[in-house]
Formats: sequence, structure tokens, C-alpha cells
Amino acid sequence: MAFVKTEVQGAVEIITIDRPKALNALNPEVLADLKAAFEAVDQATIRCIVLTGEGDKSFVAGADIGSMSTMTKAEGEAFGKLGNDVFLMIEHFPIPVIAAVNGFALGGGNELAMSCDIRICSDNAVFGQPEVGPGLRRHPASGPSGGHGHGKAAGLLGPEHQGR
Repeated sequence: MAFVKTEVQGAVEIITIDRPKALNALNPEVLADLKAAFEAVDQATIRCIVLTGEGDKSFVAGADIGSMSTMTKAEGEAFGKLGNDVFLMIEHFPIPVIAAVNGFALGGGNELAMSCDIRICSDNAVFGQPEVGPGLRRHPASGPSGGHGHGKAAGLLGPEHQGR
């Protein structure tokens, strides 16, 4: 795995997305590595997973727009499906997953954090869905999670915080 590191400390596995120069942005390779890391977890001995991003600037700054800009329509759709599949796998993982959010958690990074059972944030954590600022609505195949986070955010935040 080129973009994801794993470390076991007792009964805790730490999974770290390791692309700090790209603010840990998601591309197909990162998503494949993340999926492989979760599939490799020894569920007989691990009791908790901590998911984080390398460095202090970003948990995950969203999808790698540079990577997306060169994708064909089919590649983009496959990227969206892979992201959605990985986020749903994490959301339904049989072991608790804690997002240790340091820095930016934007777009797909915000959605990744929301897929975890618990979110623990540093003082510099910033959450957001930048695409909603200009009034854009995500198409189901437009990004790494297919827009999974919009509905999830509504459930986590409650109606009094929506649209802020």
C-alpha cells in the first residue's frame, strides 16, 4: 500500500492516509489502499480502529481534483462507486472506527469522517462540503463517495444546523 500506513498498538489499529503533500486527497489508488487496509484488519484481535491523515494540515482535503480532471466518464463513475463502497464499508465495519481529524476534512474527507462511528478533532479541524457554497448538487457519480455525506450530515447535525 503506497498511500496508506497501518500500525497496531495493542488492540488498536491506526490507519493513516499518507499523502501529506497533496493534503491526503483521495484518488483511486488511495481508495484502493484504504479498502485493502480495512479488509486486512484482524477482527479477532483488533478492538478499535483509528483513521487519520498524515500531518497536521489535513485529515483528507477531499477528492484529488487533478486526478479527476484526467478521468474519462467511465473512470469517474468507477471512482465514485469505489469511494461510495469504501465509505459504506467503513460505516458498517463491525469494529468501532474513530476518525482522528487534524486539519481539513472537506468534501470526500468530510464524508469519510462521517462514515466513522466517532470523530475526535484537533483544534485546527475544519469540516465542509465546498461544492454546496456555489449551489452545486453532487451527482451520484461525481466524487469519491457519490454524495453519501449530504444525507449523513443531515442525520448527524440535525435540522437546526443544516444550511449553515
